[in-house]
Amino acid sequence: MNLKRVFWILFLLNLLNYIDRQVLYAVFPLLQHDLSLSDRQLGLLASVFMLVYMCYAPVVGFFAARTPRRYWMGASAILWSAATLACGLVKNFAGLLVARGATGAGEAGFTTLAQPFLAEHFPKEKRATILALFSLALPAGAALGYVLGGILGAQIGWRAAFGWVGVPGIFLGWLAIRFLQEPAGRTQVSSKPGWRSYKQFLHHKPFIWICLAHAMITFMMGGFSAWMPTYFTRYLGFNVQQAGFIFGCCVVMSGAVGTYAGGKWADALLTNHRDAYFRVMRFGIWGALLAGIAGLFAPATWISVLCIGLAVAFLFLPLGPVAAALVAVTQAEVRAMAFAINIFVIHLLGDALSPVLIGQWSAQWGLKTAMALALVAAIPGLVFVQFACRTNEVVFLESVPLMQK
Repeated sequence: MNLKRVFWILFLLNLLNYIDRQVLYAVFPLLQHDLSLSDRQLGLLASVFMLVYMCYAPVVGFFAARTPRRYWMGASAILWSAATLACGLVKNFAGLLVARGATGAGEAGFTTLAQPFLAEHFPKEKRATILALFSLALPAGAALGYVLGGILGAQIGWRAAFGWVGVPGIFLGWLAIRFLQEPAGRTQVSSKPGWRSYKQFLHHKPFIWICLAHAMITFMMGGFSAWMPTYFTRYLGFNVQQAGFIFGCCVVMSGAVGTYAGGKWADALLTNHRDAYFRVMRFGIWGALLAGIAGLFAPATWISVLCIGLAVAFLFLPLGPVAAALVAVTQAEVRAMAFAINIFVIHLLGDALSPVLIGQWSAQWGLKTAMALALVAAIPGLVFVQFACRTNEVVFLESVPLMQK
């Protein structure tokens, strides 16, 4: 199998995954005006996506462990792209909720499988870097979502913005079905995991603590993603197009630097430190907390933007190490299920909660205070990383045994 082809098809799908996910947030003010939505309703649009996303992931993880994963990834890309197109056609809040839920289902089917599928094509010594490179699609796609959403929304309307970003995923979904293949040895596995295989992860302490730490990172990242463009318009004096462009630039530049640096740093530390992945996670969480608070309460606009950009970089720093750690502590046959559980946990406790909570807190105390409260999730995140480090005796063990039906 051509590894470059595998990487680029998955990377481009991941890029569109985040473009289609984030474009909604860039047009929040336009949606609010046209459909007469409250802050709470805007938060619900973000949260319903994540609720469907996290609940559907375990279903995909189970069936994909028993059938070729390329079909699931390709069909999922087609589904979320069609749902994104539908977002531009709805007439009211209820229709938008349904369309965003369908988008969540499609993206869950891809994201659950893409990272373990890609990681299994590469040796362990390169996984953090490869997964970090793959994760560069997150800041790049998010930034493009903000920028395209802001520009297209301002120029031709929010409905057309959804239409323009929804089309390419249909073609890439077909490419995934047509060209992706399982890594060598995958199709030779004779035994398949049953539903009971999910239960054994409840006793896998390193896996649990990694998921919980990842959830706290996701809580902060989800709050920033959903509300920072609106924060820029309310507190820093930018219009919708400017806010989308500036925050998009922060995400793509800071996110790319943080993601790539985290993967390279973790792989470099791995030669001498068993806890390399956890060291990078810890550093990233501390940095996000301190830089984020500084950005929210900075005395000048340029200082605020600079500090928020640094906070974004720190939030992206652990992405490669987290994925590599999850791959390292799980067995190939149940890896899709492991990532499905991780997706369920990080969104249940992370960005399924933070957008709507920030919306509610904003209505009570103002958006600045609400964003600061969201950053407090860093404290339990640091505790969970410490527990993961202490309970993970051998990070390279693929330690979860296969349980039959």
